[in-house]
Amino acid sequence: MPEHLSDVRIAFVQAGWHRDVTDGCRDAFVAELATLAPGAEVDVVEVPGALEIPLRARLVAATGRYDAVVACALVVDGGIYRHEFVAQAVLDGIMRVQLDTEVPVLSAVLTPQQFHEHDDHARFFREHLRGKGVEVARACAATVEATRELVSR
Repeated sequence: MPEHLSDVRIAFVQAGWHRDVTDGCRDAFVAELATLAPGAEVDVVEVPGALEIPLRARLVAATGRYDAVVACALVVDGGIYRHEFVAQAVLDGIMRVQLDTEVPVLSAVLTPQQFHEHDDHARFFREHLRGKGVEVARACAATVEATRELVSR
């Protein structure tokens, strides 16, 4: 891993709903990022729900202290239109944040079509989100590296 990623600082903005499932994403993200960028700092910022992520991401990005922001939530079905609306609003919001602030914002916001709060689904999505945590850590490290290279030219 390039030495210039040793000083990476990431904000991990996590919705409080379904933390029993999303905590695995956060933990896997932190562990994988430590492997990819030893010495990297991750500040976890919790918000009540997914809809609060874009504003907090913007406020965090605007501080100038972070190389990237990662958004994490599990948006579950509360009616077919509701969860799709919430997921789209969050994704539109974080896209706007990164374009407005020029700080990369990555998404680990998942929207399963039919989530049922029973042990089998919870176990499946806990494991699935652990995998997403690793994926988003890799994407985050690559994005920060590419952004730094571009800005330093």
